[in-house]
Amino acid sequence: MSQPHSAPRATALIADDEDAMRAQLRSRLREVWPELEIVAEAANGIEAVALAGQHQPDIVFLDIRMPGLSGIEAARLLFNRCHLVFVTAYDQYAIAAFEQGALDYVLKPADAARLAGTCARLQARLGRRPDDIARQLGALLQGQTAKPNYLRWVQAQVGGNLRMISTREVLFFQAEEKYTRVKTEQGEVLIRKTLKELADELDPDEFWRIHRSTLVRVDAITQVTRDLRGRQMVKLRDCAEQLEVSRGHAHLFQQM
Repeated sequence: MSQPHSAPRATALIADDEDAMRAQLRSRLREVWPELEIVAEAANGIEAVALAGQHQPDIVFLDIRMPGLSGIEAARLLFNRCHLVFVTAYDQYAIAAFEQGALDYVLKPADAARLAGTCARLQARLGRRPDDIARQLGALLQGQTAKPNYLRWVQAQVGGNLRMISTREVLFFQAEEKYTRVKTEQGEVLIRKTLKELADELDPDEFWRIHRSTLVRVDAITQVTRDLRGRQMVKLRDCAEQLEVSRGHAHLFQQM
């Protein structure tokens, strides 16, 4: 997608705790706004605030969920110093929370058309003082704390059809090369959403991470045993497959 030659020069910082997501957004920005200079990248909210102080970017792209400080917490420290764009995997939450006033957002993975619109709005704001959005940020932070918007459906491409799967049906998610395997009582499918994204979006009271590659539905667990090698193994209802619990997550089953 080409950008008008008159597009202003500007600097930006990208903050996301996933390398792949930073790279994807950086690539999309290069397509829709080649004049934009990415001066720094941060892997968490604390880094984002520090690097923003060091580089003084015109724009900061903030992932909503990051360790240290969340995107919204970091934004409360940055909003009067630069223009902000939130990056989120939460479609419904983003539409409800950010489509008002000066707040803008990009959905993961960044879509070129949506990002081009965001960049056009940013270009119109450059040279102006960032809007005072402290009250909106406070409301967003309070809303996040009070009522998390957990993932309730996953989408899977099955042949030429799109299948909607309720998370209530899912027994476990398991990382498998470039895909994530979704196991239900009816069968299994592959989706492109990463296990890291799922871990951030699912209700932690409903799904536990028992291994770096496995998220399991807690109420589907029927038994936890040890095999001959001393490893903890989880057995699920209506599932012949047993899942290994890594040492780092053994504390979930301390009674074993």
